[in-house]
Amino acid sequence: MKAFEHAAEPVDLKKVGRHISADPLELPALVGRYHDPAAGAFVFFSGETRNHHANRAVQTLFYEAHESLAEGLIRSIIDEAVKRYELKQAFAVHRIGEVPVGESAVVVITASAHREAAYAANQEIIHRIKTEVPIWKLERFADGTEAWSEGCRH
Repeated sequence: MKAFEHAAEPVDLKKVGRHISADPLELPALVGRYHDPAAGAFVFFSGETRNHHANRAVQTLFYEAHESLAEGLIRSIIDEAVKRYELKQAFAVHRIGEVPVGESAVVVITASAHREAAYAANQEIIHRIKTEVPIWKLERFADGTEAWSEGCRH
């Protein structure tokens, strides 16, 4: 049985993998792993490091996390979304450490019978990760300065 095949089942980390990763996120592999032919809608979100912020050139981002707490919170967020939206698949992973320009810092995948649920769940999951999970972002600028992100944790 695939992870999240039934909406009532809790997330099984042995099936879905870790939610915090120091390794680059392999986007094609994630699409292949969580694509579900029983789903009518598949939404894939990748939050990537852009080359600018507030009219300043960004060199790289650096993320820190309270890893064990972050893992548990992301797992809970996914469990809740699976039940609320009756998802067939759901997964999220966030990088820690250095994430250069053009690389993915966070991925959220949702699949459901219909697009409305897949989109709504995906947006809810990324919003909750950014506002509830203890992950912090340090922006390193091309001029050699750096600043911790304000507002949402990251």
